Amino acid sequence: MGIEGDYEPSTWGWVSDQVAKYEASGGTEANTLMDTGIPIIVTTMMGHKSGKVRKVPLMRVEHDGEYALVASKGGAPSHPGWYYNLLEVDEIELQDGPAPGVYSIREVDGDERAEWYARGEAVYPPYTDYAVSAAEAGRTIPVFIASPKH
Repeated sequence: MGIEGDYEPSTWGWVSDQVAKYEASGGTEANTLMDTGIPIIVTTMMGHKSGKVRKVPLMRVEHDGEYALVASKGGAPSHPGWYYNLLEVDEIELQDGPAPGVYSIREVDGDERAEWYARGEAVYPPYTDYAVSAAEAGRTIPVFIASPKH
């Protein structure tokens, strides 16, 4: 099970620290976005350029056992690097609690994207402002859905 290879932690210290604490504690520590109290998940994927295992904490936007992976990058004009990783794979590991599971992923658009993005905004209201900033820069924030593989 899972994604195997050499793990290369994020160059952002707070991200690599959060992932390490989350995984070491089985999701009982470092499980929120900084001091906001908003829950996160940890996603594991292969880097599309490096071929290294990458781990990214994301907002926990869950509905009926599926998760939205919102590529907001804070509303920046460009997509986050992990977005390009997801374009190259059809499954990831996702950890929401003590153990990771394998999930298939797909990018959504239209009404389905709008529905999932609204769920994201309900969890993390700044997504509303991020969407405006991204749109002003000419981009729509991508959303992927992660569904458990059985």
